[in-house]
Amino acid sequence: MEVRRQDIHNSDIPVVCRACEARHGGVCGVLTPEQLGELNKHSSRHRLDTGAEVIGQGETVVNYSNIIRGVVKLTKVMADGRQQIVGLQFAPDFLGRPFLEESAITAEAATESEVCNFPRQVLDRLVRRTPELEHKLHRQALKELDEARDWMLTLGRKTAQEKVASFLHLIATHVDPENIETTVFDLPLSRADIADFLGLTIETVSRQFTKLRKENVIRIENNRHVSVPDMDRLMRYAGND
Repeated sequence: MEVRRQDIHNSDIPVVCRACEARHGGVCGVLTPEQLGELNKHSSRHRLDTGAEVIGQGETVVNYSNIIRGVVKLTKVMADGRQQIVGLQFAPDFLGRPFLEESAITAEAATESEVCNFPRQVLDRLVRRTPELEHKLHRQALKELDEARDWMLTLGRKTAQEKVASFLHLIATHVDPENIETTVFDLPLSRADIADFLGLTIETVSRQFTKLRKENVIRIENNRHVSVPDMDRLMRYAGND
């Protein structure tokens, strides 16, 4: 399903915002043209190479970000250096926690990405005087909470096959912001990162990919390019209702 863009030709909206995914599907969608103009005065776009850090765990939050393109992985690091991938964010997700001065996670570009940064103080000020923006951020936080609970079920109760299929379904339904689901995509994570994310070994992940490929649930080219012939079948393999 394509995202509707009813105001794409509205001359009151800053040019850079008119075709922006975050404008039409993200938090900026609730802002008036005047508020978008105010935010645009302080915003800047940045292209990120794979592996580039958006913010580190424990760092002071200076900016928030909208993800315009690509996939960002969220990681928690323990005191002894061990780390765990705890989530993925996609366009047009909002990256940050309003009113918190220190980041609780490390955010890193999992693929070549583009983000729109704006100062924390500017957005916090808009949140205080814009109930719609506050509600939108609240809804995203609740969505992330629901997704985290679903992922707890995946990690705690699903088989290795179901975990890998669930990961593939997650990517297929989130990687393209203009479509609810896509049947062709590139894996945003390495086998090692997928294993970390799913709580499996690299060998187990590789075996499950091979099994899904042999059973024609997925097709893989060049080790990263995936196509899904039947999305409903993938959902069944993931153990989803």
